[in-house]
Amino acid sequence: MQIQKEDMEINEDIVIVGAGVAGLATSLALHRLGVRSIVLESSESLRTTGFALALWTNAWRALDALGVGDSLRQRSLRFTRFQAFSADSGLPTAEISLEANMKPVDYDSRCIKRQEIVETLEKELPPGTIKYSSHVVSIEEESGLVKLVHLADKTVLRTKVLIGCDGVNSKVAKWMGLPKPVDANRSAIRGYVEYPEAHGFEPKFCAYFGGVRFGFLPCDDKSLYWFCTFTPSAVDYDEKIEGSPTKMKQFVLSLASNVSKEAYNILERSSLDSLYCAKLKLRAPWDILKRDNIVKNNTCLVGDALHPMTPDIGQGGCSALEDSVVLARCISEAIFLRKSIKVEKLEEGDDELYTRIKVGLEKYAKERRWRIFSLISTSYLVGLAQESNGKVISYLREKFLAQFTIETMLRMGDFNCGKLLK
Repeated sequence: MQIQKEDMEINEDIVIVGAGVAGLATSLALHRLGVRSIVLESSESLRTTGFALALWTNAWRALDALGVGDSLRQRSLRFTRFQAFSADSGLPTAEISLEANMKPVDYDSRCIKRQEIVETLEKELPPGTIKYSSHVVSIEEESGLVKLVHLADKTVLRTKVLIGCDGVNSKVAKWMGLPKPVDANRSAIRGYVEYPEAHGFEPKFCAYFGGVRFGFLPCDDKSLYWFCTFTPSAVDYDEKIEGSPTKMKQFVLSLASNVSKEAYNILERSSLDSLYCAKLKLRAPWDILKRDNIVKNNTCLVGDALHPMTPDIGQGGCSALEDSVVLARCISEAIFLRKSIKVEKLEEGDDELYTRIKVGLEKYAKERRWRIFSLISTSYLVGLAQESNGKVISYLREKFLAQFTIETMLRMGDFNCGKLLK
């Protein structure tokens, strides 16, 4: 006779779904402000897979607010310049010093291994914050603001606040009714190279712009991250190669005929198990302008769950860190009755705390809406210009667009999400 396990119900004030960069940063930001949360992670342990993230000044300001910026700086190289080349001719088209006097005092740009970011964030959290092997199967609403999160092991979590940090294919976003992210009609292949000794490359960001786009970024003295983005229909791409690392590598090398010899050697040196291919997706920018698509009845979204974007200005991970700091501050202000959160009127039967949190989350949506809209739109348009074909666009790219792209990346990265103050 089979005994059916009964549902076990647990009360938690704040539940975060997903222990990636966004989920861990959000939980840590709340912890810094004295607010407890738990993080649900479907895998059995911390997900350290993935390559590296280019982090611009806005990300470092957020990491400093979280109290982990200096620790990560010690394990990375600060970029001294950004150099652009034509992917069609291989000739240099633009260069900007990243040490010029015109930069903000706290300007910083580096490339960090994803593993180091998530491990650093995880170590700062109280023991037991992350609940591994917690697979969300469904979400339902009870009495308006209370959410019931059902897990595969029959556990049911009752929560006042539900935060979706569960990536591009977010279950929380789907439950909120957001349209699916749209296909950008482009793809990316990424790789990572480790050297037994110091690689000797300058701490600079090298990018090749053209019908195909390459980027090469040193993370530390012994490792480099690279990416290749392209439009499949323009390069006779066969999706079947995604199952064959050998063919993926051959495909990337075939596109790299005009990169420098040292850049080509980086691609050639990449091990087959370091290659990863993915279609690029983005949230339609106009979907972000609707308040209920960011926050709905004390449920909200952070990072890729809210705003997947193309990687053309390097702001996916950076903006997720911004989200985490802003959201934690808004929730903390609501819980501890700080002056910036004002509840005009309670409806009959409303719980005051629930209502304050609702107002706090709406403040988060208001603060983030236009920033996210501009990041998604700018990234898509920059990518479209850099990878489009045609004589006119190629001429403009050679003469003006490379410089414009670099300046745009720096400008979009000069954003301050603020500090975490108790």
